[in-house]
Amino acid sequence: MITEAMQKLDEMRESATAEKTTGPSRKISARELCRKFMDPDTFVEVNMFVKHRCVDFGMEKKGSLGDGVVTGYGDVQGRTVYVYAQDFSNLGGSLGLAQAKKIWNIMDMAAKSGAPIVGLCDSAGARIQEGTDALAGYGGIFIRNTRYSGVIPQITAIMGICAGGAVYSPAITDFIYIVKDACMFITGPAVVKEVMGQDVTMEQLGGADVQTKVAGNADFVVDNPEECLQQIRRLLAYIPQNNREKPAQIDVRDTKTPDQDIELLIPDNPREGLDVSKIIQAIVDDGDFYEVKKEYAKNMVVGFAHIAGRSVGILASQPQFMAGVLDCNSSDKAARFIRFCDAFNIPLLTLVDVPGYMPGTQEEYKGIIRHGAKLLYAYSEATVPKITVIMRKAYGGAYIGMCSKHLGADLVLSWPTAEIAVMGPEGAVNVIFKKNISSSENPEETRNQLIQEYKDKFANPYDACFKHHIDDVIKPNETRARIIGALKIFENKTEDLAWKKHGNIPL
Repeated sequence: MITEAMQKLDEMRESATAEKTTGPSRKISARELCRKFMDPDTFVEVNMFVKHRCVDFGMEKKGSLGDGVVTGYGDVQGRTVYVYAQDFSNLGGSLGLAQAKKIWNIMDMAAKSGAPIVGLCDSAGARIQEGTDALAGYGGIFIRNTRYSGVIPQITAIMGICAGGAVYSPAITDFIYIVKDACMFITGPAVVKEVMGQDVTMEQLGGADVQTKVAGNADFVVDNPEECLQQIRRLLAYIPQNNREKPAQIDVRDTKTPDQDIELLIPDNPREGLDVSKIIQAIVDDGDFYEVKKEYAKNMVVGFAHIAGRSVGILASQPQFMAGVLDCNSSDKAARFIRFCDAFNIPLLTLVDVPGYMPGTQEEYKGIIRHGAKLLYAYSEATVPKITVIMRKAYGGAYIGMCSKHLGADLVLSWPTAEIAVMGPEGAVNVIFKKNISSSENPEETRNQLIQEYKDKFANPYDACFKHHIDDVIKPNETRARIIGALKIFENKTEDLAWKKHGNIPL
């Protein structure tokens, strides 16, 4: 009896794990992706024998054990991580109720044990033959994505062609990776052609370039599935297991202090944009910065690094692109990153060189008011340690919005080159002294004289320092040491806020 049962189990396992010979060819199976993602010999599969129950449209003769998704858990760098990987060779990876319940189960397990969940998506979307059961399956995934948001880290990788409901779940998760030859879109080219009369390829509609550079839906683009798995492992090194923990601190003996002279990276001409990426590399351990959304809204740089072994979320104006101005897209990019870091106890470092919010009808029509307000809301809401360094310009609402003292920054430092004012000297003089200039015998000379007076007053950080708007003026080469000290003293920071169910973030 026992022997027969064991034999039956072996047969079932062999059937469930057999590689498919039909369907699109792929180099790595879903099951092998899970194994490659985890530390060697740690992946444990669950629910491998699940089958769909649909009997309509000849479905009783289609499909196989597992129902198009592999689920399980294992270790990544010694820490527990849960994973699911859709199998496109099984009914196109389409989602029916049985597949959905497998994903629900692995998400619930991750939440209960307080560990990250990673989804490797390769799905044609809802399984049409299952009708509302397929839609119910997606609903169950969406509500779990939402309920577990800010509780456990949720990471998604787009490994193939993902459509319809298969892209809404990733959109709710914290970070999205996309492989270069993969695509994600709500409706495919055939439907777009039928409804809109537009001829468009899958790549033009939702390829990796579109998602990372134009739409901003994806955070990282990778060359192939193997690199994708390695990059997700890298990301997990910066974040904690759940919202009740802090990121693991790495041994500082394994890191190197950058030896770059920051002062040499600052252009002599204040109108010449510095490259903030080089400044970041000169501050963080080993010069190693893991940038998020690198190809989207390049005027704002966000990403993760270690400083003296502590994980830090970094936001920085990038004067090399659009002069570092804040617009709709950069505000959204920064706000979402801030909220992730705050949810998972990752301190925030903000590097400021910002001339203001982007003016003009284009940004006003896009809703710069509400998009810009997201940034103000996110910084104000965040209770993690917040450290700000004003490098050069900090004008107007953008000065406030880039984590000023007034939005709850714990420590605001400034380089001697900083200019902190309502607006730039030229614009300010034109507004304040318009009548004086127009009535002057030599308007241009008067204007230049008033601009110089304005610069003498505000083209340095000391007026703001006198008024306690910033905490200290430091030399650029002192930046790393001061940040390290601040991270240490604010390590156990707490804030007692008014109780509320949740806030209402601007649209």
